[in-house]
Amino acid sequence: MKRMQSSNVLISGLRGLGVEIAKNVILGGVKSVTLHDQGVAEWRDLSSQFYLREEDLGKNRAEVSQSRLAELNSYVPVASYNGALTNEYLTQFQVIVLTNSSLEEQLRVGEFCHSNSIKLIIADTRGLFGQLFCDFGEDMMVFDTNGEQPLSAMVSMVTKDSPGVVTCLDEARHGFESGDYVTFTEVQGMTEINGCQPVEIKVLGPYTFSICDTTSFTDYVRGGIVSQVKMPKKIAFKSLPSSMLEPDFQLTDFAKFERPGQLHVGFQALHSFEKKHSRLPKPWNQADADELVALAGEVNSAQTGSAKQDQLDQALLKKFAFVAAGDLAPINAFFGGLAAQEVMKACTGKFMPINQWLYFDALECLPETEEVMPTEEESAPRNCRYDGQIAVFGDKLQELLAKQRYFLVGAGAIGCELLKNFAMMGLATGDGEVIVTDMDTIEKSNLNRQFLFRPWDVTKMKSETAAAAVKQMNPAIRITGHQNRVGPDTEKVYDDDFFENLDGVANALDNVDARMYMDRRCVYYRKPLLESGTLGTKGNVQVVIPFITESYSSSQDPPEKSIPICTLKNFPNAIEHTLQWARDEFEGLFKQPAENAMQYLTDPKFMERTLKLPGAQPLEVLEAVYKSLATDYPRSWEDCVAWARNHWQWQYNNNIRQLLHNFPPDQLTSSGAPFWSGPKRCPHPLEFSTSNDLHLDYVMAAANLFALSYGLEGSRDRAVVAKLAQEVKVPVFTPKSGVKIHVSDQELQSANSSVDDSRLEELKTLLPGADTSSQYKMCPIDFEKDDDTNFHMDFIVAASNLRAENYDIPPADRHKSKLIAGKIIPAIATTTAAVVGLVCLEMLKIVQGHKKLESFKNGFMNLALPFFAFSEPIAAPIHKYYEINWTLWDRFEVKGIQTSGEEMTLRQFLDYFQNEHKLEITMLSQGVSMLYSFFMPAAKLKERLDLPMTEIVTKVSKKKLGKHVRALVFELCCNDQSDEDVEVPYVRYTIR
Repeated sequence: MKRMQSSNVLISGLRGLGVEIAKNVILGGVKSVTLHDQGVAEWRDLSSQFYLREEDLGKNRAEVSQSRLAELNSYVPVASYNGALTNEYLTQFQVIVLTNSSLEEQLRVGEFCHSNSIKLIIADTRGLFGQLFCDFGEDMMVFDTNGEQPLSAMVSMVTKDSPGVVTCLDEARHGFESGDYVTFTEVQGMTEINGCQPVEIKVLGPYTFSICDTTSFTDYVRGGIVSQVKMPKKIAFKSLPSSMLEPDFQLTDFAKFERPGQLHVGFQALHSFEKKHSRLPKPWNQADADELVALAGEVNSAQTGSAKQDQLDQALLKKFAFVAAGDLAPINAFFGGLAAQEVMKACTGKFMPINQWLYFDALECLPETEEVMPTEEESAPRNCRYDGQIAVFGDKLQELLAKQRYFLVGAGAIGCELLKNFAMMGLATGDGEVIVTDMDTIEKSNLNRQFLFRPWDVTKMKSETAAAAVKQMNPAIRITGHQNRVGPDTEKVYDDDFFENLDGVANALDNVDARMYMDRRCVYYRKPLLESGTLGTKGNVQVVIPFITESYSSSQDPPEKSIPICTLKNFPNAIEHTLQWARDEFEGLFKQPAENAMQYLTDPKFMERTLKLPGAQPLEVLEAVYKSLATDYPRSWEDCVAWARNHWQWQYNNNIRQLLHNFPPDQLTSSGAPFWSGPKRCPHPLEFSTSNDLHLDYVMAAANLFALSYGLEGSRDRAVVAKLAQEVKVPVFTPKSGVKIHVSDQELQSANSSVDDSRLEELKTLLPGADTSSQYKMCPIDFEKDDDTNFHMDFIVAASNLRAENYDIPPADRHKSKLIAGKIIPAIATTTAAVVGLVCLEMLKIVQGHKKLESFKNGFMNLALPFFAFSEPIAAPIHKYYEINWTLWDRFEVKGIQTSGEEMTLRQFLDYFQNEHKLEITMLSQGVSMLYSFFMPAAKLKERLDLPMTEIVTKVSKKKLGKHVRALVFELCCNDQSDEDVEVPYVRYTIR
């Protein structure tokens, strides 16, 4: 960020691509941005330039956009300029971006920048095609080539050898690669390698690697941590003229291996055409296309280097000419994200730059058959805001887009970008509608990537604010904002009628559970789903098409690796462990006790349910309730400080002393090895001091949170808190015999199986009666990472770093603590823009009704490497019973209400499948309720057979069916006529 904030950036060309790059760069936070454009706004600009309005036609694009872009980030000065790009003028910038410029200007500026150490990026989009070029000079230093966190591992052995071999603990693979550089800390014995200069390694196996000659070092004893060190890498770029002759291509789609070379010639031919005619080829004009192909032949014949193509792909170049006059918001979003990321790489040296040319096309978006390609007449300009899009697809698609009814779930970073693209594309501008739902409010930390929001929008609802913002971009869009969480609770709102009227769903979610829920709804209602996500510089796009592809839930990522409980409780060895422990502390001190206590006081069945819990849980819960309402109940602020000071003593002194009493520093295992070795760090107790800021931070935060949970007034007066804490008499540690310290998760689980019945009975009599509930005011506190006013992160940082000090683990500052404890998923505007561009390209295919699997593209990218991968979606797997093929999109449709007007009984339902489908139902369930099984007791079966299906459902599930429910889903287990189990689709049982 410091390097970014010392960089002045010039962005030339403020059409759709230029404004997209400018938006992302300004959000990123450079020193200044200057917008350059000598042209005026035209109708075709409005199809992707989201900061131009119809009333801006004829005005300078840079001047009109300047004030609107400046609102994005008050820390980045934004200026506009409409003069010539003289060499003198260019010298004030560290990075220059050229869009919509002539080849002559590119070459002139390129030569000047290369010889004056100014970083240059050239970006152009033409219809469904795009081009990107980078020249960062001959001595560009890259300080972080991949953007990944440096790896580290715990050492178990280092040999004295040439080369020395390092063995890591086998609890996890070290993850290093040959050629990586590492250094060591905390090694006992072979101290020469502690803090050594980074040494190159060679990987020998998943747990071993070799380093330098260690024969002269002292003997290794135990312990140590090996950490990866990121080494700077120098990269040399060729100048634009040199690179045009000998181009290096960054592949975006491995299925289009030959395309970059063809498009390299094609873009030069397009410049020649534009220079000759002072215009681009007319949309879908055959004569202009033929001329462009001829010009491409001339360009190719004049090539002398590796840029020369053996044979030109005339069909490709013709399509390039047909659509070159187009200006598409999704293509600009994709290239705008990529180009802005390259600006940041140029400024910072972080992440690997593109080397040096990148070409991309999305020809799959065109109609699947040649017969229905747009005609010249259909794609001619209309003097309307969609001219840039009509030039590519014709006016028929525009009419289809206007009628679309889409459900957007989430209005965060991806949601904002999707809405902007929807508005530019003309989605739902006629009879259609966009419904966007998000239950969150806008927070300050959202503003660096959720670009529809401004500082004055903080605390407003995201969905309503985003909807209003895109109405400014395109007043014709019909959009409605909701504040609902999607899930079973809102199925009365998002019911059968709602989903059946949709054309598709776009997810902009931040968690897997909600994604899977929406996926299930889309499969059930057979609606296309556009799924996407980002993680820092990584992004992915998945398209789910009814009857064609698998669903989102068909394949899943493995679950996150969790930290073992015993590690958290007694043996932390990394700051991640202490931060997770601090998060658990927060829940266990300020949320769960208040929840349990208030439930006990207000829920008559609380005690009954608690006593049914397994193992020792009933005793744990009731002990906690007793502490909350009796022994720990504070009456004043002074009581809260005393509680916090006492808790500090227990956690960071007494409990550590007890652990060391059970396992002294010199403790040996049964095999004679030191107990405190490997991943187990030997802790030491801390001594409280009011002059230690961290100690006082903890007491301040804990006391204020404790007071808040009991409805008491807190205090920010550190001097008073220090005085009160000094006066607290803390318990002196005395070893407790028989206290079991659990060294494994299995021991912890077995310990929870015993219950002290006599103590349970005693607690029942000690706890206050329900009639006293009005005397108690307890409020559970939900952890909020962005709450900087109520001590949430203050507590987490202090609690974690004190425990880290116990175990000699390096502490984490507030920023790192917030990232880890808040489980913050890194998000940046560049990746979001690029990913959403790809999503909207898939939407164009869906709206046109594409049916071929190969027409669609799932995508993955990592802008840090950079790496791009596109693939056909996986086809929906085919299952079979008898000779009938079916996929997850198929189902049995059963009408519950018969012609007589009466509902089908269970007997009739079973007979229907036997007669119509030759299937014997052996088990029948609805949700988690078992409605029928072949092993059901005869009496229960007799009772159910002649009941209507809905009556059985309500009886078994003990839930009434809402009026919004028009159909039920039944799952079947069946046998075929040979009495073999067969897998069959589910049943949609219609009742209304």
